[in-house]
Amino acid sequence: MNRPLVSSDRMALETAAPSELPVAIIGAGPVGLAAAVHLLGYGIEPVVLEAGTVVGAAVRDWGHVPMFSPWGYSTDRTAVALLRRHGWTHPDEAGYPTGRDLAERYLDPLAATPEVAGRLRLGTRVTGIARAGLGKVRTAGREDRPFEVRYVDDEGREGRLFVRAVIDASGTWSSPNPAGASGLPAVGERAAASRIRYGMPDVLGRERDRYAGRRILVLGSGHSATGTLLDLADLAREAPGTSIVWAFRNTDRAKLFGGGEADQLPRRGALGLRLRALAEAGTYEIVAPFAVDAIEAAGNGLRVLGDQDGAVRGIEADEMVVATGLRPDLSILAELRLDLDPALDCPRALAPLIDPNEHSCGTVRPHGAAELAQPEPGLFIIGMKAYGRAPTFLLATGYEQARSVAAHLAGDHEAARRVELVLPETGVCNGPGRKTEAATCCGPAAPAESATASACCG
Repeated sequence: MNRPLVSSDRMALETAAPSELPVAIIGAGPVGLAAAVHLLGYGIEPVVLEAGTVVGAAVRDWGHVPMFSPWGYSTDRTAVALLRRHGWTHPDEAGYPTGRDLAERYLDPLAATPEVAGRLRLGTRVTGIARAGLGKVRTAGREDRPFEVRYVDDEGREGRLFVRAVIDASGTWSSPNPAGASGLPAVGERAAASRIRYGMPDVLGRERDRYAGRRILVLGSGHSATGTLLDLADLAREAPGTSIVWAFRNTDRAKLFGGGEADQLPRRGALGLRLRALAEAGTYEIVAPFAVDAIEAAGNGLRVLGDQDGAVRGIEADEMVVATGLRPDLSILAELRLDLDPALDCPRALAPLIDPNEHSCGTVRPHGAAELAQPEPGLFIIGMKAYGRAPTFLLATGYEQARSVAAHLAGDHEAARRVELVLPETGVCNGPGRKTEAATCCGPAAPAESATASACCG
């Protein structure tokens, strides 16, 4: 088969049929690479644009985190079939990988296959997407125009690519929620950035020296906060002088530690039980309810100001970990027509299925192209970014999204409508967790508040 036209030359578009243009996939994470493999299965040429210098760059950033779904639910079956044709052996499907395992044992081999390797553009950050020659307002002839994808490479050179469709699988990892209670950065938060870490730092590994012997403020009540607090408790036993302040806005203490032994996800319940025991033992100085308003320098550390029961309270710390969730960066889609839920920033039709007020990862049913479609024909947001601000994403569901969207773009509408993912009634979130206990998982606070970005949820 001849390789379709991949061109930055506008003149070449005048004679190019849509079928000669590739499909752009933004993001070379697990779901983005799965989408590429599914498109190749239909004879459609993908071009995968990845801002990082390696595939799975975000996954590697939380590589120390144990996943909550086993290998059997952490890989895409079509990608696995491709890998096996090249002699790859699937890890024990009942085993539980870390993020690093997923990147090194699955994504790296997949990216190295000749089918995928030739379609990767690493170190390529997408800066904007539009209909070629048309702004957002113009309607006439819109569907007939290709997409124009602008990017900057790792040497700072700007380029563009014309494509027939766009699959945005860029995730939310690079867009953490700020510390400010209003959803905006707290006053002074940007200036204090050198002493603030977002998500779930590797407290017991590569970032140990940053936190050992320090006073650390952890902000948040979700599962990334839980994982960080548990790790910091271990660090405090090993490193004298380490102290931990835990601040959060939640006023419902009954839900703070999860369902415990009654949790339908036992490993998640075990996390809460351990955190409760540590809290009751006085391991943490708890400040709640606490809504952050401002952050200012205090000697070599920080002073975090906020509202506690209507009064101004200041918390002093050497370092701060903000574990308040993630949100999608929609700036690259600003010139395209979107229909997003006003609260979750996800495709409107998907919102009722993933609303964290109603669902955890185990209760979100599989869905595909129909729910993900946008008013801009040929544009699909998939993977973690499709869930917007909802923390209920399941990696296996992301693979189902990729399969369905690829089928839709190939014109196989029956396959696009078909549900091919069947989850056990008990879910797939019962992993063994860090050490001998439970890993971070899904639920109402992860991974938008968890670095388990590809684990049970994410």
